[in-house]
Amino acid sequence: PIMNSKLSENHQKEICSQLGHVHLKLLYKATVHGYTASAFHQQCDSLSPTVSYANDDRAFLFTFEGRKLIKYPVANAAYAVRMMNNCGPYFGESLVLVHTGKPIVYSNAASYYPFNAAQMHGNDLNLIDCEVFQVLGEHKLELMNYIENYKPLISSVSQARILLIGPVGVGKSSFFNSINSVFRGHVTNQAVSGCSSTSLTTQFRTYSLKAGREGRLLPVILCDTMGLESSNDTGLDIEDITSILKGHLPDCYQFNPAAPLDPEASGYRKSPSLKDKIHCVTYVLDACNISIMPTKMEEKLSAIRKKSCYTKNILSESSLLLLFSKFDLNNLCAMMQMQQASTKLGIPLSCIVPVRNYTETLDLDVNCDILLLSAITQMLRWADNFYDDFSDQLSALQTRE
Repeated sequence: PIMNSKLSENHQKEICSQLGHVHLKLLYKATVHGYTASAFHQQCDSLSPTVSYANDDRAFLFTFEGRKLIKYPVANAAYAVRMMNNCGPYFGESLVLVHTGKPIVYSNAASYYPFNAAQMHGNDLNLIDCEVFQVLGEHKLELMNYIENYKPLISSVSQARILLIGPVGVGKSSFFNSINSVFRGHVTNQAVSGCSSTSLTTQFRTYSLKAGREGRLLPVILCDTMGLESSNDTGLDIEDITSILKGHLPDCYQFNPAAPLDPEASGYRKSPSLKDKIHCVTYVLDACNISIMPTKMEEKLSAIRKKSCYTKNILSESSLLLLFSKFDLNNLCAMMQMQQASTKLGIPLSCIVPVRNYTETLDLDVNCDILLLSAITQMLRWADNFYDDFSDQLSALQTRE
């Protein structure tokens, strides 16, 4: 639903000035979603930073007198906010909105947030509306907006199809879960992922992203494949790569390492359209293991790269990207690892994108979010390279005719 905030632009700017270089994103509006605790929790739970049970010494309540913001800092940080099933935003024991699931306010200027009730709300406890905003860093918001508003350069394609390829256990499925988490606002685990000596992904899967829990589909599809293994009789069959790139494989196709795809298999697309094909190939490698990558794996990745770039009418070199998973933001050797990957695989540093998946935490981190969003942004830009090459080839063909 379309939501317009009661806060003026000047009021929003004043609030943001108290929080740093941030933007506000409206999540919940009582007059739209309902004056109920369940509606509030459905829109806001696990979306951080916003209302949740927390010890927060930076929390504050505020009101406006004209354009002037009057601030009431928390006095007891251990009770800054609480999560109550039958209430909306709950600030200590001082102020509760949508109290007991009704359009009323509970007010008690106690020791948690000492405020002047007459100044705060004029002693009027009837709730006209309740709005809850998520605080977003400026760069993160810009990246999210770019992805949400992206449109492929070819009108017949509505979503860029990105193929993830890499050895077993490097984090292909975890990457989808992680970027999905960023847009959902909390850690998710939709794609099967984990630790195993063999690939946990045994099917060809296509995953769409949504802008929030009930948001619209984003213009990108991540295609997950079975993990690569050094030996030729296990893991993803290289011959299946061509079929994937050309768009022949249906979703949920069961891989068979012993034999390539059978054109007579159920769901096989014999005449795929451009929207079914792969528009960008992304190799996924583990930053921690790049120096000990087996020679046979290097050779297999090189073979896949050649098949991707030089198979007629599929991809060009400019549509290839390397995703560097398990990247340690604090590791001084990180750049050295990226240079090693560039040397081993012959991929320019400008095509290597570091990320860190959400595999060991339940809490989102803005720095990890920015890396993940930057990776998707680069994938979309690389897909644009594919569309440009396709258009050029089509124009050249039409000219010859």
